[in-house]
This record gives sequence, C-alpha cells and structure tokens, in this order.
Amino acid sequence: MRNTKAENTEQMITGRKNTDGKNAEAKDRGTKDKAAQRRLRYTASFVILLLLTGILFIWNINSGSVDLSIREICQIIFLRTGDTTAYNIIWQIRLPRILAVIILGGALSLSGFLLQTFFSNPIAGPFVLGISSGSKLIVALLMVYYLSVSRTMSSGMMIVAAFIGAMISMGFVLLVSRKVKNMSMLVICGVMIGYICSSITDFVVTFADDSNIVNLHNWSLGSFSGMTWSNVSVMAVVVGISLVIAFFLSKPIAAYQLGEVYAQNLGVNIRLFRVALILLSSVLSACVTAFAGPISFVGIAVPHLVKSLLNTAKPILVIPACFLGGAAFCLFCDLIARTAFSPTELSISSVTAIFGAPVVIYIMIRRRSA
Repeated sequence: MRNTKAENTEQMITGRKNTDGKNAEAKDRGTKDKAAQRRLRYTASFVILLLLTGILFIWNINSGSVDLSIREICQIIFLRTGDTTAYNIIWQIRLPRILAVIILGGALSLSGFLLQTFFSNPIAGPFVLGISSGSKLIVALLMVYYLSVSRTMSSGMMIVAAFIGAMISMGFVLLVSRKVKNMSMLVICGVMIGYICSSITDFVVTFADDSNIVNLHNWSLGSFSGMTWSNVSVMAVVVGISLVIAFFLSKPIAAYQLGEVYAQNLGVNIRLFRVALILLSSVLSACVTAFAGPISFVGIAVPHLVKSLLNTAKPILVIPACFLGGAAFCLFCDLIARTAFSPTELSISSVTAIFGAPVVIYIMIRRRSA
C-alpha cells in the first residue's frame, strides 16, 4: 500500500515536471515567434520606406515641364550623354532639387522626433514651437542686408544665421516651459512665438529689392526651388554628421523615454543629454530653414506615421525610419507642389499642411480620448 502511494506521488511529481517543461517550451516558442514577427515587421517597414523613396525619386526626376523618357534619363545620369538641354535640366535642376528634398525632408522629420522626445509631447515640432520661424527671421534679416549691398550669402552663413534664430526661439520656448507645465499651453506659446517671428519677417521682406523680392518671398513661404550642388554638398555634411550623432544617442534616448529617473539610474547625464537634444534638433531645423524656408507639419506627422508602421518607439529603429519617411513624404509633397498647377508652383508648406495636419488632429483626438 505504501509502495503504491509512493509510486503515485512520484508519478504526480514527474507529471508536474513534464507539464512545467512543456509550458516553458511553449513560452519559449511563443517568445521566439513574437521576436520573429517583430523582425519581419521591421524588415518589411524598411523595405516599404526604401521602395517608396525609390519610386518617388524616379517619379520626381521624370516629372517636369520638359518630358524625358526613362531611357534618356538613364543615359544622362549613368552615361553622362544626351541632348545638352536635357542634360542640364537633369544635372543642374532636377537632381540637386531631389537630393535636397531627400536630405532636408529626413532632417526635418528627425528634428521633430528629437523635440518630441525632449518635451515628451507628441505634437512638438520645429514649426509648431516657432523654431523654424525664428530661423527664418534671422536668415531673412541677413538676406535683405546682403541684397542691399549687392552681395550673396554663402551656404555656411545661412546655416549659422538659421541656427542662431533657432536657438533664440528655443530659448524662449524653454523659458516658457519652466513657467508652464501644461504641454498644450507650451505648444500654444510656441505657435505665438512663430507668429511674431513670421510677422516681423514679412515686414522685413517688404524692404527687399524688387528684383529679388519674388525669390525671397518664395523662400519665406517654403520652397525647394533653386537648389545647387554647392547647397546639396553643404547640407549633406551637416545633416550627415547630425544623423551619426543621433545614432550614438539612441541608447540614452531609449532610456530617457522611460523617464528621467530611469535614465539617471542607467548613468545618463540628463543635463548634457538634454543640451545635446536641443543642439541637434536646432541644427537640423536650421539647415532646413536656411535652404528651403519653414516647412510645416513634417516634423510632427512623419515620426508618428513611422512609429505606427514599425509598431515600436525604439530610437535605433525610429531614427533611420524617420529619415526615410521624411524623405518620402517631402518627395511626394514636392511632386504635387511642382506639378499640380504647373507651371505655377505651390509653396511646399501648403502641400505638407494638407497631408500633415490631419495626422496631428488624429493624434490630439486619440490623446484626448485616452
């Protein structure tokens, strides 16, 4: 009888061990399956973004007042042969503009992501917080001065001027953030700062020479027209360095997303980190404003679209995805701006607002309902 009880007990223990082992195996299998699904989603997301950027690149280079076949375009780009007029159109007008759109669109989206991380606010962005308008004001002041003395501003000078304007606006926003803890009020104050800077800019632009007033006015509204290879090379260096630094900050950003205390416990120097975020976002925003003027809603809408596509907020993934998403979004908007009412060209901000504003409205409604 005792032996029978002992055997039953041993069988029960063995059965429990087997059940526990099977449950552990099932959990491991489930964890591996979820990890594989996440990897598949990340890969598919980047493939989609790359394909979109590639398709829009080809579409943009094939669109314009002069119709060129794909064969002619390939010959001009890869073989450097073809009709002189067509060659100049591709190499001197379309290619610099398209590359500028890719670089600046990615920079603007990344700047928005960094600002959203800094303020822990999903609707923070360089345009909404008045940073772009501050850059526009200082650049416009210097442009008007240089035009009045018949001189042109270098690309480096424009970026420095825009950066100074961005830092001035950011300083006002940071001062307000110390007094106002409500993020909605902070955004409203940023919008007001933007309106003040834009009003002063419009006042200043009226004193530009008649021969240059059209170009200056188009730039103040936001436009990718008139890009040169010199502009592209300068912006590529500035944005490229900023992108590399952002990659190095991906781990501190991931920790900061979980709270300042958590980040401090992991050894993140919060003060230095916040300064780095401010400088990086200001440099990226300044670079965009210096060459293309203020562009609205890209910095807010694209990071949220990218996070929804990836289904994660991991900075190591979001940073490159934001850059690609911003490039694709701006390529699409610039295509519409150039061709929708050709030969009249729309300001790029008008088009980005049409597609970006609904995303912002959706974000605000979702936050309110949550």
